Amino acid sequence: MQRDELIWFLRRYKLAVQSTVSPDGAPQAAVVGYAVSDDLEIVFDTVETTRKWLNLRADPRIALVVGWDDAVTAQIEGVADFPTGAELERIQACYFSVYPDGRDRLSWPGITHVRVRPSWVRYSDFTQDPPHIVELPLP
Repeated sequence: MQRDELIWFLRRYKLAVQSTVSPDGAPQAAVVGYAVSDDLEIVFDTVETTRKWLNLRADPRIALVVGWDDAVTAQIEGVADFPTGAELERIQACYFSVYPDGRDRLSWPGITHVRVRPSWVRYSDFTQDPPHIVELPLP
């Protein structure tokens, strides 16, 4: 699997399970709606009162799983950040292309957008025998 194939796969879905680590070391997971940029950045919105936001501010490491319905998944680990200025506008445009209603949430108190840059990806297709499992090289 190549990088462009991974982007295509991720764009087939709209939901991911994301996991973060709380300050006391406990794992915490949530379902998020996401978009994927041409540069393989995963973008979602949240508010500054959520556990995921608080966790990512303290420790930006994040894990996501996409695509569990069809026995084909992508497991992703990476680092999250909270862009500002022109970078924020760029990732918001990516997110709004998938979730146009995200513009309405801009009026919510504490709304923010998270960008995840993957550092490790494992693609698994369990519809084949034997299963096709590959780790993608990332910069």
